Amino acid sequence: MLLAAQGLCHETASPVSGDDAYAAICRMGLLQIDTIHVVARSPYFVLWSRLGDYDQHLLDHLLASQRLFEYWAHAACFIPIEQFPLHRRLIVDRRRHPSIYYWLKANEEAVNRVSQFVLENRVARSSDFERTDGAKGNWWNWKEEKIALESLHTAGELMILERRRFQRIYAHRTTVLPHWSDNALPDSSDVIPALTAIAVRCLGVTMERWIADYYRFKKSETASAIKRLLECGEVVEASIEGLTGRAYLHRDHLGLAQQVLDGSVTAFRTTLLSPFDPIVWDRSRGRELFGFDYTIECYTKEAKRIYGYFTLPILYRDRLVGRLDAKAHRVEKRFEVKALHFEAGFLPHEDAIDAIGKAIRECAIWHKTPKVEIVSCSIRGLAAKIEKAARKRRSSSRGGTP
Repeated sequence: MLLAAQGLCHETASPVSGDDAYAAICRMGLLQIDTIHVVARSPYFVLWSRLGDYDQHLLDHLLASQRLFEYWAHAACFIPIEQFPLHRRLIVDRRRHPSIYYWLKANEEAVNRVSQFVLENRVARSSDFERTDGAKGNWWNWKEEKIALESLHTAGELMILERRRFQRIYAHRTTVLPHWSDNALPDSSDVIPALTAIAVRCLGVTMERWIADYYRFKKSETASAIKRLLECGEVVEASIEGLTGRAYLHRDHLGLAQQVLDGSVTAFRTTLLSPFDPIVWDRSRGRELFGFDYTIECYTKEAKRIYGYFTLPILYRDRLVGRLDAKAHRVEKRFEVKALHFEAGFLPHEDAIDAIGKAIRECAIWHKTPKVEIVSCSIRGLAAKIEKAARKRRSSSRGGTP
């Protein structure tokens, strides 16, 4: 149910259109943004897992055409524009990062200077402002103007008009959405139930303890929202075999649930997942549903890493069977798998070897690094077999294993 709701039980179109990409994002409800690009930046990678070989510019066009907007949800996310009124209500109610408003007030001169620049130039980038304090800029040491831009974005005064080479282009909200009026805001009491309903639908079937994490609400808030959704019939009770407690299902997925139960919808896809894919971003849900204990180790000191800097979970049909530490060497056109680790008890048979090799090859081709090299594998002798499977010539580079 989770895989089907998330678009991982769908056949992919060829060629992939902007509408296809948008539909994939709507099925997930949001698309988490992360800047690490050892392989590909996460939002593009998450779409590849569902769409296969597609043009990354499709995501950029969806943002620039205002079919998506950027804001805080699960984290920093691309969000379908249909959800804007709900998130705008949270902005007006100062529900996201309330401490930002203290910074804006305490740094009024910088805020006014940046706001005036945006007003005069229509758009702004962080690079438009020269650093004058002598410090080197990095992720943890932003210049004052960058902080002001981000704070004004969080406060809802600025929005992201587009991205150029993944760099944010800021503009005033009225420039990005000239026809929006706060008179159209929903009532505050309706926002969390509405977003909770989206979360339940995106999770396929879910325990209550998994729901709050999707949009990062308090568990008490989602518990109250679930009660309201049950009363109006938008959500129904269910159960998940092997897990204790009540589960919930969105009424839109009653037909899908029957198709899953009768076997007409099955998990056939083999693919690689981003560490920030909704399938795995809730680590406790991953352990409960898949028995998959996953940590992204790029934030762990090198000496303490077990699997590698930026490991990608491997989805084989309906199981998370392992992870690989990959790096795309774009100049050399080489896709390096530094280490490939399989879960305890999983011994890949011929079909799995072929499917995993194919997924690696398709990922490499999409990155324009078609030469695949597998350095090591947790199962002796398997690296060469999977590398051979990854190098097989295919008539198609589409994702999925029927």
